[in-house]
Amino acid sequence: MLIALTSLTVLGAILGFILGVAARVFRVEGNPLVAELEEILPGSQCGQCGFPGCAGAAQALAGGLAPVTLCPPGGRAVVMALAARLGVDADVSGVQDTLPMLAEVNEALCIGCTRCFKVCPTDAILGAAQQIHAVFREACTACGKCEAVCPTESVKLQPVPVTLHGWYWHKPQPVAAA
Repeated sequence: MLIALTSLTVLGAILGFILGVAARVFRVEGNPLVAELEEILPGSQCGQCGFPGCAGAAQALAGGLAPVTLCPPGGRAVVMALAARLGVDADVSGVQDTLPMLAEVNEALCIGCTRCFKVCPTDAILGAAQQIHAVFREACTACGKCEAVCPTESVKLQPVPVTLHGWYWHKPQPVAAA
C-alpha cells in the first residue's frame, strides 16, 4: 500500500512539473485590447449582441467587425466607454438605457411546454414537461429568448423589484451654482 501511494505521489509531482513547464513554454499571448474591452462590457453573457458571449463581442470590437452600440444591456454608459477606448465616435441616439430586467413566469398561463428552458443560455429556468416553470433570479440575464418562444405569453420580462438586497442609494448630482 505504501509503495502504491508513494509511486502515485511521485508520478503526480512529475506530471505536474511537466504541465507547469509546458504552460510557460507554449503560452500564447492574447490581445490586451480584447481584455480591456471585455472588462468594459457588463459580463452577462446573454448573447443579445449576436455573439456567444462578452469575450466574442470584445474580439469583434477589437477587430472592427462590430459597432460599439452592440450591447443592449450595457446602455449608453457602455457605448460611451467603448467609443472612448476605441477612439471612435458613437451615435447614442438609438441606444436606450433600460432598467435591469428579469424573466417572470405567470403560473396561471404556463402550460409546461418546456420551450423556454430549452432556449435559456444560462439555465435560469426550472421546470419539466407538463409542470409549472420558475426563474432563478440570480442566473437570469434578461436576454428575452424565453419570452420569444413562449406560446402562451406566460413569460415576460419585468423590471427587477426593489428589495433590501437590490436597492441602492443613487449618487447625488452636483447642484449648479445660481
